[in-house]
Amino acid sequence: QVQLVESGGGLVQPGGSLRLSCAASGSIFSVNDMGWYRQAPGKQRELVATITRGGSTNYPNSVKGRFTISRDNAKNTVYLQMSSLKPEDTAVYYCKANLLRSGRNLPLDYWGQGTQVTVSS
Repeated sequence: QVQLVESGGGLVQPGGSLRLSCAASGSIFSVNDMGWYRQAPGKQRELVATITRGGSTNYPNSVKGRFTISRDNAKNTVYLQMSSLKPEDTAVYYCKANLLRSGRNLPLDYWGQGTQVTVSS
């Protein structure tokens, strides 16, 4: 069994910062790409950032320059440092990991349960 557990969400004022963490645990053989997505009320889930095992990153223009994704491969953990937050960043943030479970042949995508980020004064 595999679990992805996010932490670090909360309420922050516009212009503030937050750091999200997501740790993958369980019977994991290897973790490939990891990423963060978000979903605001009434909207579709959208990409926030991705990072390969080697550290290559990708961001949409909406967060580029404000958000930074990083990972610790030894801990199977991905982080999202968010700065200069705006009210439109308010959403539930989900982490995703493409990983290979021990004893399996095919890597699959696994999702965390989500953590709420609210940007408001």
